[in-house]
Amino acid sequence: MSEILQKKIPYDVTSLRRLPGIQPLPVAEWLIRDDAFAGQMARRDELVATRREAVIVLDDGARAAALELLELLLATAYPEAGAGAETVTRPDAVVVPIDRDDPMGTIGRLAQEDFLILQRPEGCDEHVLTAAVLCFPASWTLAEKFMTPLTRIHVPVPDYDDNIAARVQRLFDGVQVDRPLWRFNALWYNDPELFQPRLERDRRPHRTAPGNGYFRSERQTVRRLPETRAVVFSVHTFVVARADMPPETWPQPIAD
Repeated sequence: MSEILQKKIPYDVTSLRRLPGIQPLPVAEWLIRDDAFAGQMARRDELVATRREAVIVLDDGARAAALELLELLLATAYPEAGAGAETVTRPDAVVVPIDRDDPMGTIGRLAQEDFLILQRPEGCDEHVLTAAVLCFPASWTLAEKFMTPLTRIHVPVPDYDDNIAARVQRLFDGVQVDRPLWRFNALWYNDPELFQPRLERDRRPHRTAPGNGYFRSERQTVRRLPETRAVVFSVHTFVVARADMPPETWPQPIAD
């Protein structure tokens, strides 16, 4: 299990902000490869192969956006492969076929991040989740959120009230191409497992108690695709053993 854990988190988690807690992100820092790359990618490969129905969704109306995201990811993370690449070799030496008939499945094997595509249909007040590869859910289940709007996606987050919902929707409406935004959360877990789905009706764990053995933080980004204008929400998951986090680095207990 240790191979999926990071030794540190590359941002100050003591500066945790309340929802939405968003801030600008240089476009060059959109993706991260860290010391757990090989272990986390092996877990992603396993989940895509054996739990596909639980980790990948794609509405037909989002296929163009998924393909655009795939090409953006290739250009960003594997520029050496060149346009139209049929395979890429990851830093862990795994060769990944580029299957453009399966864009989300391919995306799921190229980066540590999970990726969710949200689009605002004509006449709709909110963005809707239309495609995703979500290998590392933190106490939620993709099937319950697929094809639902932002407010429904955030059930049962207690702090996600009407005011926060309106602010988040304005962020999704306003995010500009090549000007991504980011935030992070702070959660304590007893289990370091990355794949932790949970149904909305199930009891939520007490995730802010530092007595738990593992600290989990999601670095979440929001980025607009230039062609389809879809919004991409990415999640890079860090899990650090409590023993590797001195108490002075623990965040204050603000949950999301």
